[in-house]
Amino acid sequence: MPYEAAWFTATLLDILVIAFPVMLAVAMIIYADRKIWAAIALRKGPNVVGPFGLFQSFADGIKVFLQETIIPASANKGLFLMAPIITFTVALIVWAVIPFQAGLVLADINVGLLYVLAASSLGVYGVIIAGWSSNSKYPFFSALRAAAQMVSYEVAIGFVLISVVLWAGSFNLSTIVMKQQGTPLWLLNGYGFNPLLFPMAVVFFISSMAETARAPFDLTEAESELVAGFQTEYSSMSFALFWLGEYANVILMCALNALLFWGGWLPPLNWAPLYLVPGILWLFLKIWVFFFLFSWVKATVPRYRYDQLMRLGWKVFLPLSLIFVFLVSGYLMLTRVGVSA
Repeated sequence: MPYEAAWFTATLLDILVIAFPVMLAVAMIIYADRKIWAAIALRKGPNVVGPFGLFQSFADGIKVFLQETIIPASANKGLFLMAPIITFTVALIVWAVIPFQAGLVLADINVGLLYVLAASSLGVYGVIIAGWSSNSKYPFFSALRAAAQMVSYEVAIGFVLISVVLWAGSFNLSTIVMKQQGTPLWLLNGYGFNPLLFPMAVVFFISSMAETARAPFDLTEAESELVAGFQTEYSSMSFALFWLGEYANVILMCALNALLFWGGWLPPLNWAPLYLVPGILWLFLKIWVFFFLFSWVKATVPRYRYDQLMRLGWKVFLPLSLIFVFLVSGYLMLTRVGVSA
C-alpha cells in the first residue's frame, strides 16, 4: 500500500476508534443522567427496556430514526437541515486532541488547548443557524440567548485557561497533565489541589455547565418561556443530532475538567502502586465523577434568571479570573524568575 493510502487508512481507523466509543458513551450517559435524576427524585427511571433499562437510549434512538422529518414551510430548508449537522460535527472534532493517557491521542499538537477553544466555540453557529432558519419567534429568541451566554462564559473560561497555561508553560494538553504530577508537596496529582488554581477549577466547572447550557443555566431551552428553545421546530434525526451533540459536549467538558485541573490520566495520589492502574481508567473515573456532579446540579438547583446568568459571568467570574491571572503570573515571576536587585 502506498504511504499516502496507508496514512489515510490508519488515520481513518484512529478516528473511528475514538468516534464510535464517544457515540456509545453518549447513549449510555443519557441513560445514566436519567437514572441519577430519578434516584434524586426517589423514582426508578428507565427500567423496562433491557436489563435495568440499559437499552432505553437505543430504543429512543430507533424511535426518532423512524419518525418523519418535518420542515416548517417558511423555514430556510438548507440551513435548517445544516444546523444540527454543524452542532454534532463540532462536538466530535474536538476529541481529536484529547489525550486518554500518555501517548494515546489522535493529534498531539502543541496548541491543543487553543484548538479546543477554537473548535468548541464553533458550536454556537449551529444553535444560531437553527434558531434563525426556523423562522419562528421562540427559536430565534433562544438563539440570541445562546450566543450571548456562550460568548459571556467563554471570556471567563479564556482567562481561567491562561492561569493554567502560565503554570504549565504549554498549550499541549499532554504536557499540562504531566505538569500536574506531584502538585503540591509531591503527594497529590492535579492543579485542583493547588491553592492558587483551585478557585479557577471551581470557576471552570461552573462555566463549563453554562457553556453547555446545562441546568441551572439552560435558559436556551427554558420550556416555561421558549417551548423548547432553538430546537422547537426540529423532529426525527435532526432533533437527535442536537441531543447527541449536547451530551458529547457535556462529556467533553467533564474530560477537560479532569485534564486541566485534576490530573487527567494520573492517579489522585503520587504513589507508585496507583500507577499500576491504566491511566485511561483513571481518566474515565474522573469524567464519571464530574458527570455525576453535572447531573446532581441539574436535578437540585433551580434555573437562573437571565440577568442573574449575565451578572455571574461578567461581574463575578470575569473579574475573579483576571485577578487570578495577576496572582498566578506574579507568583511565577517571584519563584521561577526571581526578583532582581
